[in-house]
Amino acid sequence: MSIKDILDQYKKGDLNLNEALQNLSNKGVDEMGFATIDTDRLRRTGMPEVIYSAGKTVDQVAQIAERMHKNGIDILATKATPEMFKAVKNIIPEATYNEMAQTIVFKHSSQPLNQGYIAIVAAGTSDMPVAEEAAVTARFLNNKVETIYDVGVAGIHRLFHKLDMIQNARVIIAVAGMEGALASVIGGLVDKPVIGVPTSIGYGANFGGLSALLSMLNSCASGISVVNIDNGFGAACQATLINRL
Repeated sequence: MSIKDILDQYKKGDLNLNEALQNLSNKGVDEMGFATIDTDRLRRTGMPEVIYSAGKTVDQVAQIAERMHKNGIDILATKATPEMFKAVKNIIPEATYNEMAQTIVFKHSSQPLNQGYIAIVAAGTSDMPVAEEAAVTARFLNNKVETIYDVGVAGIHRLFHKLDMIQNARVIIAVAGMEGALASVIGGLVDKPVIGVPTSIGYGANFGGLSALLSMLNSCASGISVVNIDNGFGAACQATLINRL
């Protein structure tokens, strides 16, 4: 319920003063017991409430999605399983699932796209799940997205083949596991912000993505920022804020 709705109900006598004040104090919060939905996040930060599904039960994800849907909030659930999607789809038939990205999406209506586009560049096919999470998130946040996959430094000519598309983007998300060199290489070729996303892909000494994370953090190419391991979602949010400038 918006502030205007609360005031209108108070003027009509549908709410007394104490009830109106209580509703106003609760604005932006929808308590569910096991979850508290931030219904005001989009207005406050430009980013909507999002369901991080890992660690939640199927029923919890479905209930949160249903409540968000009733509140008119567009739905993005990350790290969601097919079982979670099935439960959400029973409630919201129009919801869609990206199996590779592990995302559930439902939008009440389409919005104008932000100017420019975000280029999402993945070093290897094995990095695609993280890159796809970034792509789904960026599109959900009303960005045009160009994806460029399997162009890692082991065959760097593949990257140069797509260089024009990368250089013309407003912001680039570089997704790489192993030694994570892709972010540094792109950082030395473009005059746009580069967001490095280290992935957990790699052999033993990769330490679950730690080697790629440290490589990106230690990059000598200027203009690179880095998000956490496998955090395609976070990279897309940061890229969106940059693309809106």
